[in-house]
Amino acid sequence: MSAQTDKVVHWLLSSLEPKSQLFHVGQYCGDWQASTAGRAKASFHVILHGSAWLHFADGRDSIPVAAGEAVFLLRDVPHGLSPSPVNPQACAVAGGHPLERRGSMQPLDPSVDGSVGLACGFIEFHSTVSRAIVSLFPEYLIVRRGDDAYRGIHGLFDLIRAEGRHGVDAPSPLIDKLVELLLFYAVRDAAGHDTVASGLAMLMQRTGFGTLVAAIIDAPADAWTTESMAAFANMSRTAFCKHFSEASGHPPMQFVTMVRMRLAADLLQQGLPISRAGELVGYQSESAFAHAFKRTMGMQPGAWRRERDDASRSAARLH
Repeated sequence: MSAQTDKVVHWLLSSLEPKSQLFHVGQYCGDWQASTAGRAKASFHVILHGSAWLHFADGRDSIPVAAGEAVFLLRDVPHGLSPSPVNPQACAVAGGHPLERRGSMQPLDPSVDGSVGLACGFIEFHSTVSRAIVSLFPEYLIVRRGDDAYRGIHGLFDLIRAEGRHGVDAPSPLIDKLVELLLFYAVRDAAGHDTVASGLAMLMQRTGFGTLVAAIIDAPADAWTTESMAAFANMSRTAFCKHFSEASGHPPMQFVTMVRMRLAADLLQQGLPISRAGELVGYQSESAFAHAFKRTMGMQPGAWRRERDDASRSAARLH
C-alpha cells in the first residue's frame, strides 16, 4: 500500500464510526435459515463454530462460510444463511422455502453435532461522511480464516465466542465493540485490494486522484475549488468533474466538505473551540462552518461534541 493510499485509508477508518447492535448470539441445529435482511440496515454474521452457506435472493452463487469467518453486509441485501449449499430461493418455485427465517436459536454448545454458532446483528452509520465511505465499498465483505491479512485478528473470534457463552437471553455488550473492531480490519483489508473495494480503487487509481485526496486531507484549510483540484490532477474542469464524480460517487466540492467536516469533528473532540476548528478546515465564519457541519454530520458542532463527551463518560464508568 503506497504512502498516499495508507493516508487515505487511515482517514477512512477514523471517519467510519460504525454502531453495532447484536441481534442474537447462539447456535442453530437441524433445518434452519437465518437472515438479517429487510431492516434497511447494514448487518453482520460471525461464524463461531460449524459451517454454513450464504445465499442471495437474486440467485447469484452461494458462498460457504465457516468457523472463524465473518460476513459484513454493508447494504440491506436480501440474503439468508443455511446449512445447505442449495439456495432456498432457487427451489422456491418448486415448493421449497424461500429466504425466510426458520428455526430457533439455542445457547452455544460446540459439542452438539451439526450445530452452527452465530453472532448476528446490525450496523448503523449515522453521519453523511460514514455513509459516503460505506458507499465506496461493495455490498458485502467477508473475513476469511485463511487470508494472511486477517492472521492477527483471530483472537477476536475467540473473544466473541467467550462473550457469547453468557447466553441467548443476556448477551454481553462487549460483542458489539468486538464486531466493530472486526469490521475495521475488514474495511482496511478491502481498501488495499483493488478487486474488492471497487469504488475506492477507482478513486485511488485514477491519475492524480489519490495524490489529490491525500493533499486535501493534509491541507483542508487550503482554498480548494473545482478549478484548483482540476489543475492539481492535470485535467480540464469538465473532465475532472465527470471522472471524479464517477469514481467517488460525489461532486468534488461535496467530497472536500466531507473531508473537512470529518477532520473538524476530530478537532472538536480534542477540545478546540468551534471557531478554531472551523478555521483549521478552511472556514472564517463560525456560522458558515456550523451550517456545513450540521448538513454533513447531522447535528450542530456543539451538540456533536456533547454527545461524544457523554459517550466517553459512559465508557469510562464501565471500567
